[in-house]
Order: sequence, then structure tokens, then C-alpha cells
Amino acid sequence: MTGASTFHEPVLEWYDANARVLPWREPDAGPWAVMVSEFMLQQTPVSRVLPAYQVWLERWPKPVDLAVEAPGEAVRAWDRLGYPRRALRLHAAAQAIVERHGGEVPDDHAALLALPGVGTYTAAAIASFAFGRRHAVVDTNVRRVLARALTGVAQPSISPTAADQRLAVTALPADEPTAARWAVASMELGALVCTARTPKCDECPIRGRCAWVLAGSPPYDGPPRKGQTYEGTDRQVRGRLLAVLRSAEGAVPKTALDACWHDVAQRERALDGLVADGLVEPLAHSHYRLPS
Repeated sequence: MTGASTFHEPVLEWYDANARVLPWREPDAGPWAVMVSEFMLQQTPVSRVLPAYQVWLERWPKPVDLAVEAPGEAVRAWDRLGYPRRALRLHAAAQAIVERHGGEVPDDHAALLALPGVGTYTAAAIASFAFGRRHAVVDTNVRRVLARALTGVAQPSISPTAADQRLAVTALPADEPTAARWAVASMELGALVCTARTPKCDECPIRGRCAWVLAGSPPYDGPPRKGQTYEGTDRQVRGRLLAVLRSAEGAVPKTALDACWHDVAQRERALDGLVADGLVEPLAHSHYRLPS
């Protein structure tokens, strides 16, 4: 495996010259803005996140502003970002920040990890991007960059593994400020250049040292990687039901929800799932609303 330290300087120089200008990367963004962006960016592209992020931060510039609202308002503001349970988790995290940390996002990795909805990746990302800490921030883009550059394979494993985490740790620069810059730079490289389907190897700052390129860019030979579908799925039905509830001022009758999807069994299953997830509240007389 090629030494990871040889990649640091060219990747950091490339990032300085090519990084996208994003509001959560601005010097005055603050830890809460970084945290909101990390919740929103999970499985959602930047182009869809940007407008929702701007609206969210204008309405709730601090954790306490969100914490005092009903959780249903977070679900309403999440709009069409998808995976709306993230909105509930972010609301719960805001309440925990107010209760445990005086309304300020904690800078300690363990304290971040203890917040609702904050897993290994998100805790490392907030600690690194908001506070400049030295952590391995391992998303799909980073996993792909490291798999190609350091191990010579076309794609990482389908799901994250402990080996991915160990590899990312070995690739971290030793000092904290450089490690924090490397975390975001390697992620950006994967998002813009070392992409999954059509990598732009001619534009890559480490193409002359990449183990995969040096091996002749061998094709992926692992298990089939299936793309996610949406049309006709329970996810689509859940989205339709939530759209009806978001557009209403208060509770809506069951008949309004029934009208949004033709398959009765699938619609009922999706509605039951939303209730079980805490995203919808059933009321008397067959009415439903967002959680209060």
C-alpha cells in the first residue's frame, strides 16, 4: 500500500484551488450550521440541501430556536429532502444541546456522539469541520478515494467496514489543523473528481501516485452494486402522505390522505410506518397531523 503521507500536500493544494463555496464552510458559519448541514447532507446531494439549509438557518439560527418548536415544525421545514426521520433526530439533538450543553454544540467527540441522531460519521464530521479536531471522517466519497489511491481497487465495499475506518485513520496527517483540512479535502476530491462512475483521473492531483491508476485502473469485480429505486416504493408513498400533512395548517382527515395514493394496502402500510416512526400523530375521528 502506497504511503498515505505522500498524498496530503497535493490534495490539500488541489482543495485550496478547487473547493466549492458552500455556506457551512464559511469561517463564520459556526458549529450549529455545520451540524445542520451534516444532518441534511446524509444521502442527499448538495444541490437539494442548499435551499433547505438556508431556510432552516434563517428560522432556527441556534439550537435553542429549534428546541422550543414542536417536532412537527422540523418535519414540515424538512420539506422534500427525504428520510424525514433526520428532522426528528435533529430536533431531539437540539433539545439535548440545550439541556446538556447550555445551548452550544459541544466540541468534545464523545459528547457529540451521545447526542440523538449523531453516529460515528456525524460526530467525527462536526468535531473536524466545526472545531478543527483530528478525526477520520469517513463517508462514501472518502472510502472511494482511499480504496483507489491506497489499495488499488475500483470501489470500496458496498457497506462501510471496520477496515475502512482503520484505513482512514492511517491516512490522517499527524497534526490537528492539517488533519481537519485533509478530512474535508479528501471528501471534496471524491465528490468532484474521484467519482464512482466516471472518475476524472486526468484532473486528479494524485493520479501519478494512485495505486488504482498505477495498476491500470482495473474494473470493479465485487458483488453487484444496485442503484436505489424510488418510483412506486413505500418511500414514495410516505413522501406523498407527509406532503399532504405539511401543506395543512393543522390536522387532516383520513380521506385527504387516502386520496394521495391508489394502492390501499401500500398506503396503509406507509401510514402505519410514519406513525410508528413518530413522524405522524393519529387523532380522534380519523384525523392525522405532524407531531406536536
